[in-house]
Amino acid sequence: MSIIFDWHQGTSPLLISIPHDGRRIPPRIADRMTEDGTAIPDTDWHVRKLYDFARMNGASILSAKFSRYVVDLNRPADDTAIYEDQVATGLFPTKTFEGREIYRQGETVSERQRERRLDRYWRPWHAQLAECLERIREHFGYALLWDAHSIRGTVTRLFEGELPDLNIGTNDGKSCPAAVEQAVAGIAGVSPYSLAVNGRFKGGYTTRHYGAPADRVFAIQLEIAQRAYMHEETLRYDHKRAARLADTLSDMLGVYQSSAAQSAAAAGKGS
Repeated sequence: MSIIFDWHQGTSPLLISIPHDGRRIPPRIADRMTEDGTAIPDTDWHVRKLYDFARMNGASILSAKFSRYVVDLNRPADDTAIYEDQVATGLFPTKTFEGREIYRQGETVSERQRERRLDRYWRPWHAQLAECLERIREHFGYALLWDAHSIRGTVTRLFEGELPDLNIGTNDGKSCPAAVEQAVAGIAGVSPYSLAVNGRFKGGYTTRHYGAPADRVFAIQLEIAQRAYMHEETLRYDHKRAARLADTLSDMLGVYQSSAAQSAAAAGKGS
């Protein structure tokens, strides 16, 4: 059993990654944080619970235990900015999404501390992710990654206006075949939820790094506006909203698998 992540082994080609629902902060780090920091407001609240239905559908699930404030697992190890001309939240965040300080005055994350956190949290997470995808690909001939996220519907420091309910990211079509993206977006498009595809959220490091259609590893990120399944002000999980959303997510994951299987089979015939 890992102290870094929770792991559920599934039986299908689908792996769901949940990097930002972790809540733990080591005491030696928490002691240096502000109240805003220890409140971890930028957590992807309840995403693990929201996707629990996928276990019964055969998905493997990798869930982080530690907060993104310790290290952001969806950023590259060299901390290169993911999005140009937008506020970078960083590999080792020092400000909340709203711009409040995470660390007390005079406290920083030193180079030595950065390397220690990479070794302890970031590298084991990505080693597990890479190993699982390779194992799935060897068994099925292809692998599917679904990077699961959520965020408050309005964060003025990061994006203008109100975020759509469902935000599909495929790195502008580079992380999965166009037919697969269109199939998944088609299900979301006829759902009760508003939709954007490769809008504000195109996919972070995980989608961009692991998505390699030529190697039959497909990757999609879904960023959900939290109002779709919870109360953003109180952080309370809304079981009725969540159940409705889970129906749509189940349909999206189902067509992801069926369309990806067809795409992989077609690619196999053409090789």
